[in-house]
Amino acid sequence: MNSNLPPVSDSASSSQAAKSTNVHVPTPKFFMPVFLTIIIATLIYIGVQVSADLAHVPPLSLYSVILLATALFIALGFEFVNGFHDTANAVATVIYTNALPAPVAVMWAGFCNFLGVMVASGAVAYGIIALLPVELIMNVGSGAGFAMVFAMLIAAILWNLGTWFLGIPASSSHTLIGSILGVGIMNYILHASSGASGVDMDQVIKVGKALLFSPLIGFAFAAVVFLIVKKLFKKQLELFQPPEGNKPPPPLIRAILIFTCTGVSFAHGSNDGQKGMGLIMLILIGIVPLAYSLNRGLDQQHLQSFSQLSSQTATAIYAEHADIPDEQARATITKFIQTKELNPAVVPALASLTDHLGERVGQFGNLQDIPEAEVSSLRNDMYLSTTAFKRLDKADQLPKMDEAQAKVVKDYRKNLDSFLQYIPNWVKVAVALALGLGTMVGWKRIVVTVGERIGKHHMTYGQGMSAELVAMSTIAAADGFGLPVSTTHVLNSAVAGTMVANKSGLNFATVKTILSAWIFTLPATICLSGGLFWLLLKVFN
Repeated sequence: MNSNLPPVSDSASSSQAAKSTNVHVPTPKFFMPVFLTIIIATLIYIGVQVSADLAHVPPLSLYSVILLATALFIALGFEFVNGFHDTANAVATVIYTNALPAPVAVMWAGFCNFLGVMVASGAVAYGIIALLPVELIMNVGSGAGFAMVFAMLIAAILWNLGTWFLGIPASSSHTLIGSILGVGIMNYILHASSGASGVDMDQVIKVGKALLFSPLIGFAFAAVVFLIVKKLFKKQLELFQPPEGNKPPPPLIRAILIFTCTGVSFAHGSNDGQKGMGLIMLILIGIVPLAYSLNRGLDQQHLQSFSQLSSQTATAIYAEHADIPDEQARATITKFIQTKELNPAVVPALASLTDHLGERVGQFGNLQDIPEAEVSSLRNDMYLSTTAFKRLDKADQLPKMDEAQAKVVKDYRKNLDSFLQYIPNWVKVAVALALGLGTMVGWKRIVVTVGERIGKHHMTYGQGMSAELVAMSTIAAADGFGLPVSTTHVLNSAVAGTMVANKSGLNFATVKTILSAWIFTLPATICLSGGLFWLLLKVFN
């Protein structure tokens, strides 16, 4: 009787033996010409826009032009590396489940990253700047300011390239934050006697929590989601077997995988892309302050409104504020920002500086009319004012105000940020292109690690869907609640969680290597950027 049965086992085993080759699908021939055309067109666009911005400022020296070009190249290089380092995580599950051909997946992820950057508000861009020592931000055009920017970017690029070369998916966000902390620590060591800013311990704790909880969240949630999927689709056994060759998943699973890949890529662009924008703005402000220190798109009405709000805000926070000399007020507020220690002189100093800011801005009918020396001074005072308000508000140390006064202060702060927190369109385009093209170029090393080396067996359709769904949901929830999580950590841990839930087994050698890289990212980048900052101070000073 058995002899009449078809040889099912033989065909099944031979079918399953056919491994997916999707990750090795060659890039289309049209990619390189299109790639180069886009780069050339973007460079022409950026050149035209920068020329228009600089048309109304004194000509730059050759040294400034070389410095500007070098700094922009390194900053965009960081975003390029960020693209193929971090975004590869988003496409790994789509490629290894055959939801999309590999070239289509990386091009789509690159495009979603591009869109994410273009619609970004810029809030994260200036949030990352706020982590830097206040005295370096206010003197970003000095040798120390340039040393700070170059040290951060070079340290972050070196660590990202090193982990990418080894195929280790590490977090670019934590790499950059480690670089910032390194600069802060070295700045404090070198200038502690003069009251320099140290390390923001709140940020260290925040990153520490992210390093601890991101992997746990990804692992646990993905395991639970996978078990739920396995229960709901228990009759569709093919969802829980490795793909046969390059066979795509069922339509519903395929749609979910593509949707979640789109969401993760877009979120990565809108969040991580802004970090590069913030650093580029620091570079521009330091080298060409007259063109980029203040948002020159604001009209006269906006300036007059700011002048009125400044006077009203000064009265709201300290009704009897005296006319404190600006130099004294700056020193008081700077020390408060550095130490976070509130004393009775802080609020009166802030009220006086705020009032004077309004008077100084109000005397100009147009931002184009403000002299170069006054532009830098105004920006620094505005930065001190907005940072002091944020610190006081966060610590709940603002003076008690009625509803009308609170509204005035809120409007003033919003108006104040409109002068400082702006991103020229060409900066967005440059960062978006660097991040998007980076995604399309160096993705394979990280993708192979996520898809093949975390577990002992090939990723199944159900595992890929569960891991990507958890990653997208976690990023969305983290953005909503302001929680510090890493996309890289969540997704890689999610893949590991599905492997354990499916009893596929983990490749502990790979897992150990990844965890070691995650643990050492902060100390390694802190030491690297701190050392580079010390070295570059010798060069620029």
